Amino acid sequence: MTDNIRVPQSEKSAPRSDINIPFGWRRELTLPSLPEVHRTIPVFTNASPLKKIFTFAGPGYLIAVGYMDPGNWATGISAGSRFGYALLSVVLLSTLFAIFLQALSAKLGIATGRDLAQACRDHYPPFISVILWLICELAIAACDLAEVLGCAVALKLLFNLPIIWGVILTILDVFLVLAVQNFGFRFIEAFVITLIITIAACFAYEIFLAQPLWKEAVSGFIPTMDMFTHREMLYAAIGLLGATIMPHNLYLHSSIVHTRAFAKDNSGKKEALRYALIDSTIALCFTFFINAAIVILGAAVFHHHGLREIADLSDAYQLLSPILGTSLASTLFAFALLASGQNSSLTGTLAGQIVMEGYLNIRIKPWQRRLLTRAIAIIPAILVIGIYGENKVLALLILSQVILSFQLPFAMIPLIQFTSERAKMGALVNSKFTKCIAYIISIIIIALNGELIWLTFF
Repeated sequence: MTDNIRVPQSEKSAPRSDINIPFGWRRELTLPSLPEVHRTIPVFTNASPLKKIFTFAGPGYLIAVGYMDPGNWATGISAGSRFGYALLSVVLLSTLFAIFLQALSAKLGIATGRDLAQACRDHYPPFISVILWLICELAIAACDLAEVLGCAVALKLLFNLPIIWGVILTILDVFLVLAVQNFGFRFIEAFVITLIITIAACFAYEIFLAQPLWKEAVSGFIPTMDMFTHREMLYAAIGLLGATIMPHNLYLHSSIVHTRAFAKDNSGKKEALRYALIDSTIALCFTFFINAAIVILGAAVFHHHGLREIADLSDAYQLLSPILGTSLASTLFAFALLASGQNSSLTGTLAGQIVMEGYLNIRIKPWQRRLLTRAIAIIPAILVIGIYGENKVLALLILSQVILSFQLPFAMIPLIQFTSERAKMGALVNSKFTKCIAYIISIIIIALNGELIWLTFF
């Protein structure tokens, strides 16, 4: 059976620090990122295309989690309640941007054998790498803050637990993450996919009860000029875009594609990239359904009932049952929020480990890394909620999304730069058309995120 596994001859005998060091990188790294799961999933040369799709399926769903985290919920509900279905076009656009950027991330990892953090460390001077690392750590902490608050709000809604105690209780999910990791990477992928399906099922039921106006919803996927002339709608649109595209996912995807033991020759890399793109595209289509469902739910349940200032998740929970006529609607909403927070915690841990190992070449135990990230997230949350009260939860969620928006260019620009250099990418280098699309997307995202930061603070 092992004769069918694609493992290059040089890899069987060479130490890992000498594997796949292409021209264009300044120095070697002693270990790959996430070495405990590196190339642990075999790829068989004589397998059918369907089996190969199954073999490569998994990383895309871990990436998809970051595009449906609790930070998206408040912006989606607010956009739907205030503007109906009008901003569904932004959900579609952000999903298309995400598919493109995640494709570049997978391409970088497969072509070079490096994740984005390692690539930045190899390419830039040390002081630039340290700055990029600090900015990325801030973004991961901001993302973790959204997950903490999402879980805390869900626990309050389900069990009437005060939010400050829910925030403190979320530190226990460190042990959940560690328990899942002990069963291997395939189990992690299965666990994440199960939670995604659970979230999707909850929203499918909510949409069934809400009975949206589908003709208006379909027309909402077509952009209109109102988005650019209406200041508040523009702000909501930028918030939706900023809340959807997560910078740490670019680091994560470029690393976890290495869990598959594909051949490192050109044909093996091209095959791995083809199936990785199938995986991530299908997975991100799930995020499109869920993010669109959040906006549609806000429009159908609140906007068309005259409730057009719903931005708080607790308000949405309280109003769902009376409007839809069943208490199960609110319960499923809170349960899906809790599942979303737990899913995001798991992938956030992996991203944090990848970033620290890649930028600093420092290895610490996963539980230590998880405790560090969670402490950075919960300390400001406890202080703000303890001093100013639970009504500041929404402000904290918005702040976390602004921080993520600020960090995105610092991950996106190096990714486009590296994947456009033939010396680093070889045969998988970006074509001129791909580079053109990449820079157009980056300009749009940077401009809109800059506008979001300006509107938020000024």
